Amino acid sequence: MTRRPTAPPGEELVLDPIACTGHGLCAELLPERIVLDDWGYPMIDPQVPASLREHALRAVKACPALALALRQARAG
Repeated sequence: MTRRPTAPPGEELVLDPIACTGHGLCAELLPERIVLDDWGYPMIDPQVPASLREHALRAVKACPALALALRQARAG
């Protein structure tokens, strides 16, 4: 039996909802993956395709509360 090579898992956005203070800057910088709820707090789509990686990094670095992170997605 031969194994097919699998693509490595991508990256994902992770939000710390306790640290988030609702500035909304992340949604401005990455509207493709982050929208704000009625109270101004982010709701994220965690999957980050390679084409949006730089935008995701910019949003993570700009978060004034350090509540957003980018990490390797878990396989499986």
